[in-house]
Amino acid sequence: MTQTTYRLGDRTVQRLGYGAMQLAGPGVFGPPKDPAAARAVLQAAVAAGVNHIDTSDFYGPHVTNQLIRAALHPYPDDLVIVTKIGGRRGADGAWLPAFGRAELVAAVHDNLRNLGLEQLEVVNLRAMFDVHGPAEGSLEEPLTVLAELREQGLVRHVGISNVTPRQVEEARRIVPIACVQNHYNLVHRLDDALIDTLAAASIAYVPFFPLGGFSPLQSTTLSGVAQRLGATPMQVAIAWLLQRAPNMLVIPGTSSLAHLRENLAAAELELPADALAALEGLGR
Repeated sequence: MTQTTYRLGDRTVQRLGYGAMQLAGPGVFGPPKDPAAARAVLQAAVAAGVNHIDTSDFYGPHVTNQLIRAALHPYPDDLVIVTKIGGRRGADGAWLPAFGRAELVAAVHDNLRNLGLEQLEVVNLRAMFDVHGPAEGSLEEPLTVLAELREQGLVRHVGISNVTPRQVEEARRIVPIACVQNHYNLVHRLDDALIDTLAAASIAYVPFFPLGGFSPLQSTTLSGVAQRLGATPMQVAIAWLLQRAPNMLVIPGTSSLAHLRENLAAAELELPADALAALEGLGR
């Protein structure tokens, strides 16, 4: 049976969490069409036992954090809210780097204010050397700022996002790293070796885009496996991630109550050997 919990910083969380990104408007910009429905999804997730929510103040911007606060504050004692900094949104919705000291400090205070917290449990620094994926570049200066905010008690734990293995090594020399958050799924498997390295060090790995980057042929294979198991492709993709490594914390996002229930049901889906073999072939 797949292990259902893992350590995130010094807290224990359910390995299947919730990503709040899709609660903002189209393109993760502006408010949702139905704020009440967005709040209902958050409340349903926590009621179902989710205790790890991933967000950022640059979703919206500010929108998802304000929705989380409206829906869930005062927060349950076991709820771990993870946010990220390092980016900002242009007036046109563009994703822009925000790596300067003043920008990082302001971002932490924005997250604290909009979430209604005195301390952020985990803050991921998102590397923005390339907006679309990991690219080399030193994280020493921004991580030093985050380490100082940690010393001040505004941040409890530090994570990193959109990073290369070399940047992970650099980060671990600067500050204790609670988690690494990168694009990873059945077909996008550049981090295979990194995941195993982090597992050996008891560091959580948080993949995003569980269905991102599939070719039509790969999608057909996934759909075929899902159909045989009486599941949805998303459920199979989530179940595969949960079975891939014990340190994997999965944060599928949705603005739909029905999809939320489907996603959470994936925690109960054990993939048999023949299904795993078929799915492994997709990553080669």
